[in-house]
Amino acid sequence: MKKTIILVLAVLVTAAFMAFAQGDDIKLSPSCKYCGMDREKFGHSRMLIEYEDGTSVGTCSIHCAAVELAMTIDKTPKALMVGDVLTKKLIDAEKASWVIGGSKMGVMTSRAKWAFEKKEDADKFIKENGGTLSSFDEAIKLAYEDMYQDTKMIRERRSMKKKAGMEHMHK
Repeated sequence: MKKTIILVLAVLVTAAFMAFAQGDDIKLSPSCKYCGMDREKFGHSRMLIEYEDGTSVGTCSIHCAAVELAMTIDKTPKALMVGDVLTKKLIDAEKASWVIGGSKMGVMTSRAKWAFEKKEDADKFIKENGGTLSSFDEAIKLAYEDMYQDTKMIRERRSMKKKAGMEHMHK
């Protein structure tokens, strides 16, 4: 009986790993744990954090990934993956070329943070939209720096949408 349970668990863990490896992170985590946003719709900014204990968390953006990392300080990340802005393919966030700022509105932040697998794509993006080339370390540091202002902005937007919805219901 014990061997059967272990075998079933091994198959489930392998299946989950294979699903993530094949880019099925969205099916396994369709919405962001923190804000509820659709991770498929935000495939170009989504992140996947895999921990050494075998667990993983999908978020919509580096903003929500920063929340996750702050909330799970005792867990060690094994892999930090991010959606490439152009292809939406998950790439290694620490090896990506990041662009900070520019004219394209960010996801969950007023200071955009975009990841590119290829530096040439990041350079082209900067020429078209502005911003500065950066590393993951700088991008995550800025996500923490921006946390208060971004959270305040998100709350205000949600409050306005809620009020607009209430006004619409009373007409």
